[in-house]
Amino acid sequence: MLRPRKKYTVYDLQKLKGKRCLTHIHVKSPEEAQAAELAGVDLMSCSFDSQEAQLRLPRIIEAAPSSFISVATPHGLASSEEAIRVAFKALEIGASSVYCSASPNIIEKMANEKIPVVGHLGMIPRHVTWTNYRAIGKTKEEALKLYNQMKDLENAGAYAAEIEVVPHQLASFLSSKTSMILMSLGSGQGCDTQFLFSDDILGDYEERIPRHAKAYRDFLSELNSLQDERINAFKEYIKDVENKKFPSPDNLISMDENLLEESIKEIESMD
Repeated sequence: MLRPRKKYTVYDLQKLKGKRCLTHIHVKSPEEAQAAELAGVDLMSCSFDSQEAQLRLPRIIEAAPSSFISVATPHGLASSEEAIRVAFKALEIGASSVYCSASPNIIEKMANEKIPVVGHLGMIPRHVTWTNYRAIGKTKEEALKLYNQMKDLENAGAYAAEIEVVPHQLASFLSSKTSMILMSLGSGQGCDTQFLFSDDILGDYEERIPRHAKAYRDFLSELNSLQDERINAFKEYIKDVENKKFPSPDNLISMDENLLEESIKEIESMD
């Protein structure tokens, strides 16, 4: 029997800081959101960075009504006004908070409007032209820079920050030095949430899984097998049509022969 769930608030998350590491999954469909809620995951996130993702969000929230779901805003928000507009749209649909990798200046304007905002520390995929895809914080200079960036986000009013691919010892230390919820993606167990993408957990893509992730299933093989079955089913259908095996008598609707004959005579008399 599943235990009743209480939907977290930001207030709840802040009270839990330092007490236990929460589970956190980024989902991409209503089916995944429902599965994550039924499995008992603590937090979820999803995209809100395209028209398709925005149309999908209400169905994701409906599929996991008792879950705290944070949505990722589009990259390249031109102004704080645009960021606030997008964030309020997500919250009105039912999101619990918004993720934004923009500058502390924009995040501060959002926070001033009481929008719960998640910032980003460490490796930021949208900014890799400045860093390459690599761990951030392995040098003293980068460690100090990370600390200052964390404090900038905290002072701007972010309630949380994703911390991506940072040495686990440093990430644990930083988590103890901020009031923000630090969400670890490849940054060890010493933060406030352990974050993974559903794609990694389910293993449903062809590329090599990142070092910081773990696949618990091989959905790619299942999906490929399903595609093979689709192709084979369509081939069998085509063959049956060509050989006049489909439709069979079981697939047809019959009409009383006398009524058919009468109908035909009536129609022909109308010509």
